Amino acid sequence: MRSVSKSFGELKVLDDVSLTLPSGSVTAVIGPSGSGKSTLLRSINHLERLDRGAITLDGQLIGYRQEGELLYELNEREVLRRRVDVGMVFQNFNLFPHLTALENIVEAPINARGIARPEAEAAARDLLARVGLSDKVNAYPRQLSGGQQQRVAIARALALKPKALLFDEPTSALDPELVGEVLAVIKELAHSGATLVIVTHEIGFAREVADTVVFMDAGRIVEAGPPEKVLGAPEHPRTAEFLAKVL
Repeated sequence: MRSVSKSFGELKVLDDVSLTLPSGSVTAVIGPSGSGKSTLLRSINHLERLDRGAITLDGQLIGYRQEGELLYELNEREVLRRRVDVGMVFQNFNLFPHLTALENIVEAPINARGIARPEAEAAARDLLARVGLSDKVNAYPRQLSGGQQQRVAIARALALKPKALLFDEPTSALDPELVGEVLAVIKELAHSGATLVIVTHEIGFAREVADTVVFMDAGRIVEAGPPEKVLGAPEHPRTAEFLAKVL
């Protein structure tokens, strides 16, 4: 991510943000509401157009192509084709209510990757088992708890075998007693070598799983580094002020 800026009208939401995330790393993004965290994730997945800067994954531009010094936005079909490499898990699950857990998971591999249905269904069953829901294959979202729905959403994102997986406050819509089951699944992914970027307000969780913690405020990266440094001995007064309020 290089010199990325994004505004909504007069409000600058991302202000000259640059960040490098090594393959297989786990990055936790923290900060106050309105600091630009969710817009950062949505920009990585090209759900938001950039005003300035560029984002690459494995050396390939996301959402754009370059000709000389100029960037041109890809058409919708090309954007969708490349987006399969960047999975995203939202706050509010975004499951299709009329589809079962299994059907929610197989739709994208079949339509976006051209996987045969029997192969997609077998992979979906394996993923549901991985997130502890092998007994919920035929359940509809309304029959699942919030934590179970979020675990289905994680399985759905994994079904595309993305190079990176983005989590936008994955526990913020859950009742407190359901948070642990979702964090346990993400923790297992973190230990498996997946490349994860997690926007979270769970500071203890960030300390435990992240290789890098990024603190954002007012659309800028204020401080970034290992969790023991950023969370344990922050250098910037704004980071220390924020942590004093949430810890």
